[in-house]
Amino acid sequence: MTALDLEYAAVRTFLRDIHELRHPSGTVYERGIFESAELEWQITLAQTGIGNAISAIETARALDCFRPDIAIFVGIAGGLESMQIGDVVAADYVYGYESAKYTETHQSRIKTFGSGYPLVQRARAVRRHEEWHKRISSNARPRAFVGPIASGEQVVAGRNTPTHQIIEVHCGDTYAVEMEGWGFLFAAHTNGDVPAIVIRGISDLTYDKTPENDEEHQPRAAEHAAAFTFELLATLEGSEAGQVKPFVPWQSRQRASPSYSPSELS
Repeated sequence: MTALDLEYAAVRTFLRDIHELRHPSGTVYERGIFESAELEWQITLAQTGIGNAISAIETARALDCFRPDIAIFVGIAGGLESMQIGDVVAADYVYGYESAKYTETHQSRIKTFGSGYPLVQRARAVRRHEEWHKRISSNARPRAFVGPIASGEQVVAGRNTPTHQIIEVHCGDTYAVEMEGWGFLFAAHTNGDVPAIVIRGISDLTYDKTPENDEEHQPRAAEHAAAFTFELLATLEGSEAGQVKPFVPWQSRQRASPSYSPSELS
């Protein structure tokens, strides 16, 4: 799933044998093949548009139609102060930061969804080994992080805005801010808990956003997010990873009752 044209194009670059599919409601998808080593994935690509509401609707529709093994939202985001342009964040949790009660004060009622545990673990492995840099067309070596993302219906473009202050106070460990991830994970959760994750490239900082910078930075950030995503897919079920069959220590063990012969009892 993607929201913007440039995000869609960045993901599409990794696919071959692409053909169009159309939902009875009119939603248009494209399906293609991604190959790496011994793996072959069928990828269905969709563009939701901007915002959590439409993201949830289109994601739910796609999940119900295609019943995928996993779902990934790939795109760009605004970074918080510690981030750099081009960094990538794979979300372990997405905060719905706008949920609140307003009286004389703002009382936050944040709703949170987590990404699928196996996908978060794989994202951490991808981040550690940095092989994903080879999938970037330039010589860039951006950083990658696994951590929370804040999601709402607002473009945050100023440090001194009320929204930025809410995020700083109530989502202090957030790496990035975006507009579709919460709706996407909500749809995954309500459609059989499909394993899902949000992966974002940092295209701007929340306090330093301009149209001129967006034109330069957004395509690069989208490419970095797509590169990280397809490295995750390429290594998710790789045969080089040893499969562990865990021992089950919590099974109860019946202790044998002591037996005695008649001579021992006499």
